[in-house]
Amino acid sequence: MKIYGIKTCGSVKKALKFFNDRNIKYEFHDLKKEPVGCEKIEKWLKKVDINTLFNKRGTKYRQLKLKEYNLNEEAMLEWLCKENLLIKRPVIEQDSGDVIVGFDEEKYKEIFE
Repeated sequence: MKIYGIKTCGSVKKALKFFNDRNIKYEFHDLKKEPVGCEKIEKWLKKVDINTLFNKRGTKYRQLKLKEYNLNEEAMLEWLCKENLLIKRPVIEQDSGDVIVGFDEEKYKEIFE
């Protein structure tokens, strides 16, 4: 299992704590240090909706004033590719190939316990 996020993100911290508390092994990928490319994002989008993956509530979205552009899905994908901090975090890639976006403790309990 691989977890994508940034160390300072509250949701990522909660997710890592959840897995650490349960001794669930994972590999952490820091999006700030090592951005993912379009290929990876497109792979995720085969499993989750772009509106789930695209973070419209984050600081980066507000800084870039993207609300003013009323982005369509194609434009959202372009932005995700060039600005990884628009990705809703954490993104969890399970060994099965499934992708989970965001922190939801109840959902995590269902899946991982």
